[in-house]
Amino acid sequence: MAAAGVKQALGDLNKDAFVTLLSKLIGESKYVQNNPPDLIPEEDRIVRHVLDVLRPLSTATGGGPLVINHVAYKPNRGNLIVEYPGTQPGKILSFVGMHMDVVTAIPSEWDFDPFSLSIDGDKLRGRGTTDCLGHVALVAELMRRLGETKPQLKSTVVAVFIASEENSSIPGVGVDALVKDKLLDKLKQGPLFWIDTADKQPCIGTGGMIPWKLHVSGKLFHSGLAHKAINPLELAMEALKEIQSRFYRDFPPHQNEKVYGFATPSTMKPTQWSYPGGGINQIPAECTVCGDVRLTPFYSVTDVMKKLQEYVEDLNANIEKLDIRGPVSKYVLPDEDLRGRLTISFDEAMSGVACNLDSRGFHVLCKATEEVVGHVKPYSITGSLPLIRELQEEGFDVQTSGYGLMATYHAKNEYCLLSDMCQGYGVFVSIISQLED
Repeated sequence: MAAAGVKQALGDLNKDAFVTLLSKLIGESKYVQNNPPDLIPEEDRIVRHVLDVLRPLSTATGGGPLVINHVAYKPNRGNLIVEYPGTQPGKILSFVGMHMDVVTAIPSEWDFDPFSLSIDGDKLRGRGTTDCLGHVALVAELMRRLGETKPQLKSTVVAVFIASEENSSIPGVGVDALVKDKLLDKLKQGPLFWIDTADKQPCIGTGGMIPWKLHVSGKLFHSGLAHKAINPLELAMEALKEIQSRFYRDFPPHQNEKVYGFATPSTMKPTQWSYPGGGINQIPAECTVCGDVRLTPFYSVTDVMKKLQEYVEDLNANIEKLDIRGPVSKYVLPDEDLRGRLTISFDEAMSGVACNLDSRGFHVLCKATEEVVGHVKPYSITGSLPLIRELQEEGFDVQTSGYGLMATYHAKNEYCLLSDMCQGYGVFVSIISQLED
């Protein structure tokens, strides 16, 4: 089908239908908050509303063209794969990543009810409007329009609405399980557009994340007799300074960061500090410093974790060589055969991704964005998106975009703009039409 015919058939976003569906989805957002163990989302609540829109156009129940597969690996936690078949075998494009869970919201901290859709001019307000129920409704409307107008496309268009994106502490629920079961294998035959970023531009790079915890053991003693203590706070500060220096030496700014437009290079920084408590006149026995590494995708998360462990082992072996703070500050008490000690541990790490800038998928996304939004300016962030690096490593041509607002991602008073969502729909239509040529 000619590109012009595709655009004519699919037209513009049906705003009323989109807002009606989004209102139903936001009305379920309280029940799809993802924060185990207290809050386990029930994504099938979202699935039901999407099916209400698409099932009448399905091959199974409505005599329509849509092929629908509802796949659940845990009770009430389904994924939804919706396919509009094309005429040319092996020609395919997909929209993936529209997740049906949300981060938590505390209603007392919001200026409006987070769990119901409210409209303020162009603003569509509520938890999930930007991340990511707005995209669920948007792609559902695209598939509905395909099912209704039945354009004769060469390409098969697939939408994959997923469970369990916001928290990975319960694996085997969402897209990772779909990939493992090879239910998405055929999507490797064409570009995969991951629809879960923001600001209407291609996001071509994301960061890896390594949450770390540095535990420091010293010796408790009265602060008036500091020479009898090993101060873990001082040891932590000096050790962390040395660890960071080595990190920045071994993982400096990478030349590809300029190509991808990363705002920052890789970083390692502390974000939290804790100790067991005690009087202000007491040097504690231990403390813990926590933080994270944000790593551009041109470095290996595994390599960084290995290096950090090596730094700590070397410091433990040479702890008396660290800088001290004052004439009686010390990290070794030879008479008592005591040494301060560092231990580093890691929570679940995540790798970043650099999209393929030579792929057909990237070029059609850029052209569609310029055509519909008016300009194209791909960007990269050292914020992290789960799952997409794994997809890329499995052989999928992952490109990412989104039509919510970065400023409201995971934020209080979350909202998106209806006008932005309309442009997002236009980008999808342009992508489909370009890939017909």
